Amino acid sequence: MNNQNQDFQNSEVNNVSEHKQQVKILVVTGFGINCEEETAAAYRMSGANAYISHLNDLFSGKIKLGDFDLLHLPGGFSFGDDLGSGKVLADKLKFKHLPDGVSFFSEIKKFLAEGKFIFGICNGFQALVKLGILPNISGNFEQEVTLTSNSSGHFEDRWCILKRNRFNTSPFLSMIENIELPVRHGEGRLLFSNAIVRDKIIEMGLNCLSYCDLGGNPTDQYPMNPNGSELNCAGLSDPTGRVLGIMPHPEAYLSLYNHPEWPSMKRHGKSEKEEGEGIKIFRNIVSHIRKNKA
Repeated sequence: MNNQNQDFQNSEVNNVSEHKQQVKILVVTGFGINCEEETAAAYRMSGANAYISHLNDLFSGKIKLGDFDLLHLPGGFSFGDDLGSGKVLADKLKFKHLPDGVSFFSEIKKFLAEGKFIFGICNGFQALVKLGILPNISGNFEQEVTLTSNSSGHFEDRWCILKRNRFNTSPFLSMIENIELPVRHGEGRLLFSNAIVRDKIIEMGLNCLSYCDLGGNPTDQYPMNPNGSELNCAGLSDPTGRVLGIMPHPEAYLSLYNHPEWPSMKRHGKSEKEEGEGIKIFRNIVSHIRKNKA
């Protein structure tokens, strides 16, 4: 275990709830999740205190979800995606009980009822969808959409241009119009359970990000739309805007030098900053939480 993890597992675990004005992020790991370090780095770069913890420490009661402002489910391949991406993780989150007999899912519902935030990227988005936390139009936490195999029939690892839905009010995406991020998934095609759900998502602006062509226009054309999602959808928020799930990986673009075309971008003045576009999403939510805590 590295030092960044040890600081939480040891003395910090008892101090998380003491500093009321600090933005406290819980980044979970375990069971095949593999993007926790860069995700925690993104929050730390944004001025938050980010802690990485194995899910078993939450299930055992060693760590209390309520001590945090935001729960983050990172990307990865939880349980090897053997029964569908995010499905086993979702079932574990839904049916696991804490030592006092309370279900962990009821703790998640309480967490949201207190006005706190959840962010899922890639595998984390898949789990949130299968838990019924996204989009949760009915408010009953029942699954309304799914993320399934890409239309291309294979794993997609490419960079995509994304456009924010101007009708979406999630603070995660505040002031963002277009953003370029990488995708890395085999099951990212978003499908709606029926036309009513689809229409409600459009009406409420929950389809927060769309895959776009080079001109920034939403497209269903491959490979600019890498998976064939309905509505060209790359992400969803819930009606409150406090829960966000996206397939692209903003934590994979924290530095300009993460981009495969960074030399050209620097030569031609397409980027004056050393940081990557992905940091914007993390800074948005950390800033929003801090203002609300003040």
